[in-house]
Amino acid sequence: MHYENNVPYFRSYVHGVNIKVPLANGNYAAEINFDNAATTPPLKTVLYDMLNFSSMYSSIHRGTGYKSQYSSQMYEKSREIVGRFVGADLREDTVIFVKNTTEAINKLAYQLNRCYRKNVILSTNMEHHSNDLPWRKKFNVDYIDVDKDGRLSLKDLEYKLRRYGNSVRLVTITGASNVTGYINPIHEIAELVHSYNSKLLVDAAQLVAHTPINMQGTNPKQKIDYLAFSSHKMYAPFGIGVLIGPKSDFEDGEPHYAGGGAVDIVTHDYIKWAETPHKEEAGSPNIIGVVALASAIKTLQSLGLENIHGYEKWLTNYAIKRLKPIPDIKLYGDTENYGDRVGIIPFNIEGIHHETLANILSKEGGIAVRNGCFCAHPYLHSLLNVSRKVIEDRISNPDLPHPGMVRISFGMYNSSQEVDVLVNSLHNISNNKEYFLKKYSDLNNRNRFIGSKFKV
Repeated sequence: MHYENNVPYFRSYVHGVNIKVPLANGNYAAEINFDNAATTPPLKTVLYDMLNFSSMYSSIHRGTGYKSQYSSQMYEKSREIVGRFVGADLREDTVIFVKNTTEAINKLAYQLNRCYRKNVILSTNMEHHSNDLPWRKKFNVDYIDVDKDGRLSLKDLEYKLRRYGNSVRLVTITGASNVTGYINPIHEIAELVHSYNSKLLVDAAQLVAHTPINMQGTNPKQKIDYLAFSSHKMYAPFGIGVLIGPKSDFEDGEPHYAGGGAVDIVTHDYIKWAETPHKEEAGSPNIIGVVALASAIKTLQSLGLENIHGYEKWLTNYAIKRLKPIPDIKLYGDTENYGDRVGIIPFNIEGIHHETLANILSKEGGIAVRNGCFCAHPYLHSLLNVSRKVIEDRISNPDLPHPGMVRISFGMYNSSQEVDVLVNSLHNISNNKEYFLKKYSDLNNRNRFIGSKFKV
């Protein structure tokens, strides 16, 4: 399939892509959103389905009214939609709704902490903080190395599995890095992890909207034991996350949170918890968020995740080739062999701090990017070759500039024309550094345009 000079067909499904934003010169321009790894805009079909459902919105699992019964039915049906979307075994696996990927991983850390027979968690040096910090207080955590380009070392994974033996409670990895976009070979890793009698969690937050996932793999040894992801990164707003894992792992003991909806019988001295997954979803659930997620899944399936992945892969290749000639640009990760990436590209321009560069792109061109360390500080420090002394100096003096990068991240609706605008802007910035550094030297005013009225 040829994509050159074509606005992607997927763009017509996404809400808000033509919104105009104010620039520093007082003009307006259609925003170019290259910050999809943080949050994607909503699908039009999702907004339609949410509005359509809203007339039937009611409490679930507790009412006898028709709307309550209908809402309950929609909520439970959505579990099946979610489970089938990622190839879960709904006879043995449970689908638990949470707020986001962070809560999903915290919930699993709490659950696994009830068993101390195995007390080592193997994380990696490329993880988002959400797949690192929840494990630290509850387990002994060790980190699987990455190579010079930032790819996960399977050799080091196997070394650490042998080293710790039966002490490994879990191996937890990202499906795709939110910094470099590298896609980890999750089924190959699962087979290796299971050969050492451990289990695997995949943080799929950066993977689930970009490429198909099948938790089962091609044989039982390749099964993903636990999967976590968030709806707000897959074109569905209203904050729903998902944790999927074996029902048996959640049947015993107290849930992570206690409250209404999580119990069967309660007296002042006795609690009988509800069955899984209900005991893990205390409180009034976010039914609108669940409806949004189910709607997004249906649309992504109709568009075809293979098609989306193919287009985003082409766009990433196109962008890297166009970015390389920009004067003084530094692209991070492997820029020669990049077929194993989702659409994420981190970079810097020599002589311009990443925060300044991100602000220039926004104010001069309406180009939304992300800058900083992307909640993955150790990984960034490794890719940037930041010394321990620099980090210690930054800890003791918070006013020092923080190391970081600029990140562009694509959604299925981004176009090559938008990449061309970015590339032209970066050429202009790099060739006129003195002018732009002088103009944007006072970052205290970086939010002065936020209050301006948006235009459609």
